[in-house]
Amino acid sequence: MAAFGFFWKAGWAFILGYFISSMIQSFVPKKKLTKYMGEANFKSISLSTIFGGVSSSCSFAALSAARALLQKGAHFITVVAFMFASTNLVIELGILILIFLGWEFLAAEIIGGFLLIAISSILIKLTYPGSLIEAAKRKLDRETDLAEDDFDWKKRITSKEGWNLVAKNFVMEWKMVWQEILIGFTIAGFVAVFIPDDIWAKIFLMDYTNSLPSWLIAIENAIVAPFVAALTFIGSMGNIPLATVLNANGVFFAGIMGFIYSDLMVPPLVAVNAKYYGKKIAFYIAGIMYLSIILTALILNVLFSVVGIVPESNKIITEMTQFKIDYTFWMNIFFLTLAGWLVYRYKRDIRQDHDLMSHGEEDNGLDIKALFTKVFILILIGGLASYILI
Repeated sequence: MAAFGFFWKAGWAFILGYFISSMIQSFVPKKKLTKYMGEANFKSISLSTIFGGVSSSCSFAALSAARALLQKGAHFITVVAFMFASTNLVIELGILILIFLGWEFLAAEIIGGFLLIAISSILIKLTYPGSLIEAAKRKLDRETDLAEDDFDWKKRITSKEGWNLVAKNFVMEWKMVWQEILIGFTIAGFVAVFIPDDIWAKIFLMDYTNSLPSWLIAIENAIVAPFVAALTFIGSMGNIPLATVLNANGVFFAGIMGFIYSDLMVPPLVAVNAKYYGKKIAFYIAGIMYLSIILTALILNVLFSVVGIVPESNKIITEMTQFKIDYTFWMNIFFLTLAGWLVYRYKRDIRQDHDLMSHGEEDNGLDIKALFTKVFILILIGGLASYILI
């Protein structure tokens, strides 16, 4: 039942976050931003960070949008900045972190998101693989067509069509992420219940806190956490409950932040980058991200230690996943109603224009995810049935 508890705790936050994200995507013209992102300077990187922060938090959507930016003339550094921002500085992720981990982790996520972008920008400037990137651009030009995106946002926000587009973007967002979220939350439930504490103690050296200096354990945690994240195969939204499990088991702050930031390094996403740009650039991006994540996690650990706000590992999973008639209940009722209204608008618009049915969907070729999804749905149904009957 832990997985159901995670879903219940986060349900309203998902709907709120994706509703805001859908409005931003519907009413903010991207064309006006991309023309200013062609240089590797502070202004371009700042714009790409803003652009990423108001984009979709779906990891696959982030990679697809980054590919389009590179084709439209954005500098490679700003493209990587966009990817980090779209998976670490988005509203829905922040709400989820606040609910599951607390305000300290939310503050760290925001500060660390900017640090990630700054560090990765410096590392790319120092190691810029110009010839590989030019080859990747030529590959994209051969294989991908781009649609233009320009409109009058004032007219769109006051029109019926504009809000139909919000509904469509909301539904499409969920179509892209629901499997990832379901798998991630179900795995988190299994991990919370079945993985013994001594496993985490061995992986993150928690048995050596009295014999090794804390700074050394923090470094080890930051180095190991991205590999643990990679083994989960879960993206940005799905790994927050797992980060909560790590927090409850005493993993150091640096390790938890390293785990959260590693959503773009999971194997399916590296495979997507390889499909877009080629294997060399895909592994180059992963390497830059890995180094940036380690450095960011350690810098955050130092900063928060100096200020004295390093969060304690005190989240109790059973308390967090209990069903109660509290604010979560009423928020879920309200936002489920909102989601129903958006889905209704989408379905009604679909009936009027069948061309919208296939727009915005992308085949990532990850059939294994569909298989896992079906298995986990059956497990969740079985778990709920046993809970009700017993």
